Amino acid sequence: MELINPKAELYAARFSSTEDMVLKTISAETEASHVQPHMMSGHLQGQFLEIISKLVQPKRILEIGTMIGYSTICLAKGLAVDGVLHTIEMREQDAAIAKNNFIRAGLKDRIQLHVGNALEIIPQLQETWDLVFIDADKPGYEKYYQLLKSRLKSGGLILADNVLFHGDVLEEEIKGKNGKAIHAFNEMVSADDEVEKVMLTLRDGLFLIRKK
Repeated sequence: MELINPKAELYAARFSSTEDMVLKTISAETEASHVQPHMMSGHLQGQFLEIISKLVQPKRILEIGTMIGYSTICLAKGLAVDGVLHTIEMREQDAAIAKNNFIRAGLKDRIQLHVGNALEIIPQLQETWDLVFIDADKPGYEKYYQLLKSRLKSGGLILADNVLFHGDVLEEEIKGKNGKAIHAFNEMVSADDEVEKVMLTLRDGLFLIRKK
């Protein structure tokens, strides 16, 4: 399902800050060669992530689902002077591409890339998070949220991507595994009185969640 009018997307991009040359190159290469280029955050969402990060000025960012590192680079641009971003990617091939992209962006010393299962890696990271971006396997969203919320600072943010999941959650009867998982996650967040939240109709849906 086409959730956002393509003309509206182009219009919004026209009036938003432009991608830097590194991001433009990464975007073009991903569109040309990756088997799932639609998984990349892209221009508008990337700019949103960058601005949110710059507003928060986080010392510790966690990203679950690196892909080729586009969103990672955007988030890292808002890090505090002594800040570090940890990002987790399951697929070794994507992780290798992301690692190279971090070098190209001049951010390799500020980003720690972990390859493997996020549910196993997260408990090993003895950090308190200012900003978390979840963009990984959809059935895992609830577990990631439950695992991370207690280690999120008061006033810290969780951003969860794909919370409209290609329109599947809008159907009267949700049939797909991923759509069902995302809907369950959305219901859980909605019922959580310990956070403030707003669901944005940006790209494929983005949940902005703030711990009280």
